[in-house]
Amino acid sequence: MAQRIVGYIDYITQQGDTFDSLALAVYNEEKLASTIIQANPDYCDVIIFDAGVSLQIPIIENIEAPETLPPWRR
Repeated sequence: MAQRIVGYIDYITQQGDTFDSLALAVYNEEKLASTIIQANPDYCDVIIFDAGVSLQIPIIENIEAPETLPPWRR
């Protein structure tokens, strides 16, 4: 299933936030942490956030692939 970004949410971190914990909380999928990292490249080297960092959290919309596409393109 393809995804596209349709907007962003402004988020202020709390002490101890991580990209994967944010992805789990927002998307219910830790593996989508890379989506948040790509939206915030200035912080890509941060492992654990301090409180008060402003991040952009992408709003993701799932796009259904047409059944006519071959399986490797869906």
